[in-house]
Amino acid sequence: MNATATPTVKPPKAKNECAKMRPKDKPYEVWQAGDWTWRVLKKWQVDDNKPFARWFCNVVTPMMPEGEMGDVYVSEIKGAGAVKIA
Repeated sequence: MNATATPTVKPPKAKNECAKMRPKDKPYEVWQAGDWTWRVLKKWQVDDNKPFARWFCNVVTPMMPEGEMGDVYVSEIKGAGAVKIA
């Protein structure tokens, strides 16, 4: 019996269209829940449904009307009842 190994072909990885940083005035997406607004400036991965998926955002709140930038877990944004408005 001649057993030859067949090479496994991996499917191509999905391209992250939101991997490059954008300025605050041109976000990829805008999410809002009440007085809170998240402007998505960069996505670290393609699949937003992963347990620890995160976005780099400018977050505008009543306490920070000019916004504060940093990484935010996607689950926190969606868990707050935010809806995509842009």
